[in-house]
Amino acid sequence: MILPFFVFLHSMKYEAIIFDLGGVIINLDYQRTIDAFHLLGADDFQELYTQASQSSVFDDYETGKISSPHFINKLLDFLPSGISPNKVVAAWNEMILDVPIQKIDLLDRLKSKVPIFLLSNTNEIHMDKVRREWKKTTSQAMESSFHQIYLSYQLGMRKPGQEIFQQVCSNHQLDPSKTLFIDDSIQHVEGASSYGLCTYHLTSPDDLYSVFS
Repeated sequence: MILPFFVFLHSMKYEAIIFDLGGVIINLDYQRTIDAFHLLGADDFQELYTQASQSSVFDDYETGKISSPHFINKLLDFLPSGISPNKVVAAWNEMILDVPIQKIDLLDRLKSKVPIFLLSNTNEIHMDKVRREWKKTTSQAMESSFHQIYLSYQLGMRKPGQEIFQQVCSNHQLDPSKTLFIDDSIQHVEGASSYGLCTYHLTSPDDLYSVFS
């Protein structure tokens, strides 16, 4: 069930909340990575990677089927010779922006009321960058803001597959009908909803403050 916005304005009736990471907690700009790869010579990178649709190399990396060096080498295949692996990593991380302190404060307030979890389709290179950005905002460890963090490349599965939602709920005995899932990608929201989770499609990162006001 995908819930309308007004549901959140009156009461916290959920027993747990599952948050997406990119575009919900940390700011992202996918176009920056596309532009960075264009500058490296990958004129067709946008066809390989977008937020909604990924080629198999990205899926494989996000589910831990290939290592970071393997992933970098795969991307180098689409680039002119002479590009260094470090430049590939830098371009890949261009989409990762800042972590607003207000988001961390919100997580801390919510965590004192209900169990909260992080569930992200992500990869090792991006998580290294995310943790660096997190440290720029707060000395508080990322793990301390959640009861548990779930990352696709560690789990070997990714959203919107129902099995990833089932694993999170089963691990913590969560009732999907009383658990709220928040994501900025509609396909993930629809996957969670089909599993039975209460869902909210976040269309603007700043709306998160209003959701729990």
